[in-house]
Amino acid sequence: MGNQSRVGGWSGKRVSRRNFLGRTAVATAMAVVPRHVLGGPGHTPPSAKTTLAGIGMGGQGLQDMAALQEFSAVQVVAVCDVNREGGGYLSWNWSEGKQQRLGGREPARRAVDEYYAKQQRSGKYQGCKAYNDFRDLLAKEDVDAVMVATPDHTHAVVTMAALKQGKHVYCEKPLAYSVYEARQVTEAARRAKVATQLGNQGQASEEARLVCELIWDGAIGPVHEVEVWCPVRFWTWPAGEARPSETPPVPEGLDWNLWLGPSPQRPYHPAYCPWTWRNWWDFGTGLLGDLGCHKLSTVFKALKLGHPTSVEACSTKLSAEVYPLGVIARFKFPARGNMPPLTLTWYDGGLRPAQPKELESDRRVEDVVYTGEKGKLMGHRLIPESRMRSYGRPPKVLERSVGHYKEWVDACRGGSPAGSNFVDHSGLLSEVCLLGNVAVRAQQKLDWDGANMRITNNEEANRHLQREYRRGWTL
Repeated sequence: MGNQSRVGGWSGKRVSRRNFLGRTAVATAMAVVPRHVLGGPGHTPPSAKTTLAGIGMGGQGLQDMAALQEFSAVQVVAVCDVNREGGGYLSWNWSEGKQQRLGGREPARRAVDEYYAKQQRSGKYQGCKAYNDFRDLLAKEDVDAVMVATPDHTHAVVTMAALKQGKHVYCEKPLAYSVYEARQVTEAARRAKVATQLGNQGQASEEARLVCELIWDGAIGPVHEVEVWCPVRFWTWPAGEARPSETPPVPEGLDWNLWLGPSPQRPYHPAYCPWTWRNWWDFGTGLLGDLGCHKLSTVFKALKLGHPTSVEACSTKLSAEVYPLGVIARFKFPARGNMPPLTLTWYDGGLRPAQPKELESDRRVEDVVYTGEKGKLMGHRLIPESRMRSYGRPPKVLERSVGHYKEWVDACRGGSPAGSNFVDHSGLLSEVCLLGNVAVRAQQKLDWDGANMRITNNEEANRHLQREYRRGWTL
């Protein structure tokens, strides 16, 4: 046996916290423990909490962590960011200016400790660790779950590393940077059998359920067309269409090599970081990648969509470096059961679909428009408004959500799968949005074999389904 010891039939190899708790649950059930360990009415004892680490502590990551630490069943124990501390992150309090938030691992660590300190009699708490490299965090912290809110280009590598360790994962949208990554991460989640959730919070809303119930009730008849409108981007647009030529020094505390991750080597520039990376093909996925997972989620659920058979796109001036100002992408979906073939058209950057004749003259298209054989639906309301008033509400057939974040927390603790879990919903959703970006680059109609993940009429376009990683990085 060498140096390996055995106690009670257990080998000396490393046992995860989750497995340890499961094995010892019966043994400890009869133990006498103090009240502060047991918890109390409405409180989860510390030993039974779901331990959570946050990776990517910018504007959205801080929002997500603040929401998740509110749950008494969750204990945030570690945070990670390639930036120690810095300004210029997105603030959701836009009255103070959009790019006014302090972000990074140290502000995140302080925020977590301060939150838990308020719950202690002493008013002190120093239990949250801060890491620079997510790989170090995953190697040293035996957490149950991970929240990923890094830029798009590193979603897949971080999420995949967590899934391979059997961690539950909450990942901001889109799930990945490329179609290939989205497929691989989805299959990894299927194998891992853990709780997952994408950060498209609107999927948990009442409005999302009303759309499904209206369509399934036949309020507008069989739906054959959907038009999805998205406004101009709210983040700063770069001054030019080429990569910046200046090479300013990397800010102190920022690990630029780690920030780049698997992406191509590029000199640091503030045009990329901390949050304008979404403009650039190297790092972001544009409006279709960002807001597509929000806007199309309900469409996919209500109309039971799978893989499209084709996609084509056009755009404003196309650059090799920068996502276009405006995009129109058109997806064709086959019939599904008793649902007819469907055309789904995406508009962004201020480009809009035509005004429906059913819409009142003083209103504009401000939401998804569903066209059926018997009428139209804009958002979760029939148009014109008079038709909505006469129709009333559809039969309530869907269970309502307990809340987007709580769905995932409950799933982590053995509950039902979350509404935007990777396997049943958001993996495919992300894949289709990212396929739209491939069509933007190709600027022609692409025939899609979803099962085999292949474009069948344009061999060159297939190279955009995935990309070669920088040396030292793997999925």
